[in-house]
Amino acid sequence: MDERQKSILKEIVESYIKEARPIGSKYLCEKFNCSSATIRNEMAFLEKLGLLEKNHISSGRIPSEAGYKYYVENLMKPKELTGDDMLKLQTIFSNKSLIVSDAIEEALEIISDITNYTSISLGKASALNTLKQISIIPLDGENIVALVCTDKGIVKNKQFKIPKNINVKEVVKTSEIINKMLVGTPIAMIAERLEYDIKPVISRQVEEYEAIYGIFYDAFNDFAHHDENFRVVGKTKMLEQPEYNNTEEMKRLVTKLEDEDSIRKIEKNDNKNISIYIGKESEFDDNVTVIKTNYNYKGEEGTIAIVGPKRMEYDKVVGVLNILNEWLEKGE
Repeated sequence: MDERQKSILKEIVESYIKEARPIGSKYLCEKFNCSSATIRNEMAFLEKLGLLEKNHISSGRIPSEAGYKYYVENLMKPKELTGDDMLKLQTIFSNKSLIVSDAIEEALEIISDITNYTSISLGKASALNTLKQISIIPLDGENIVALVCTDKGIVKNKQFKIPKNINVKEVVKTSEIINKMLVGTPIAMIAERLEYDIKPVISRQVEEYEAIYGIFYDAFNDFAHHDENFRVVGKTKMLEQPEYNNTEEMKRLVTKLEDEDSIRKIEKNDNKNISIYIGKESEFDDNVTVIKTNYNYKGEEGTIAIVGPKRMEYDKVVGVLNILNEWLEKGE
């Protein structure tokens, strides 16, 4: 491509991202001060290269997946964040009192607001974490919450209804025994140690130990085997995009955003730099773009991804993730 053809492709991509309407030759004639015949020839050339495609309801052109790919790799410049947006992210990562999971979750909220797309974090499997503490919080006479904290700052809770014959004090006592004996144990090994190390001890010290043992076994089993160490923020923002304005497409996309197996496809073993997967490349959905970066923040590794339509504001999203990476690296 010559420089004019590159400029025309860039203009078509950026205009389509902004307007969500096929770009016609008339608009480009005015923009580039060229004749209609010249513009049509250039568009036909770009279409022949596979960078543009016709829209079935219009004579205009829209970028193809290859066109978006060429744009992000050769023509796009990351957009700088506003001072207010930078300050919002800076405030989160300069707050030393925030545990890792809370800091990442707050960052996701801000990213989703800035970009107007869905943001996702994928931490390493909880089973790879070690136990830092388990706490029992009585809610009333019949219900308690078991709060499990790991060395990587992940906090999860599970609510239980306790039988009337069980004293809450005995449950708390058991949690103290577990903390004394199992802190530092990998979550994946907790079930085995509960059976062989904890159960014999509480059988001698705690009444109704079988039922109480079951509460803690369920709490840890839920933590390790129903891993929810991912967060999805701004699902409805995706549905505001015109690409997803029919009911069936909405249902299909929401189902994927709520399914862990589908979400986990976003997590790939690539480098720490920002990676862009367009359409079929994403392995998540053919009708979206996924832009992601890996992180290592205060010892916790994971992935942060932004999911939006293929007609995504790539420059803005990459600009956000560049700033995010800077602050995550400062917190290492």
